[in-house]
Amino acid sequence: MQPNDTFEIIRRFNQAFLEHDPAILEDLVAPDCVMESIQPAPDGTRTEGYEACLAFWQALAADPVAWFDVEETVAMGDRATIRWRFNFGDGGSIRGVNLMRVRDGRIVEALGYSKSPGRSAPLPE
Repeated sequence: MQPNDTFEIIRRFNQAFLEHDPAILEDLVAPDCVMESIQPAPDGTRTEGYEACLAFWQALAADPVAWFDVEETVAMGDRATIRWRFNFGDGGSIRGVNLMRVRDGRIVEALGYSKSPGRSAPLPE
């Protein structure tokens, strides 16, 4: 797979959320896909398999109130990184990143991480 192939798959993945078009996702998810969402912190939720990953992402893409701003997408071989801001629709938002892996034109791994409010790590004195 060429980097441009990975970039195109991830471009279409992002498009599903930007256009609130969950149908785009149907041909992008691998049967053995593994996804880790950002919530609940600190470890998120692990979702496995085509049906479960597709259902999660389609529900997110179909939400008419919330939306994503894609800040940057970088593809390297079979991997890609997406930096994003998720807007809740009520004025709140959260920033995060997805680490993606593509095989044979489909997403096989999507690991989500976010900046979240909470305690700061103690700084060394």
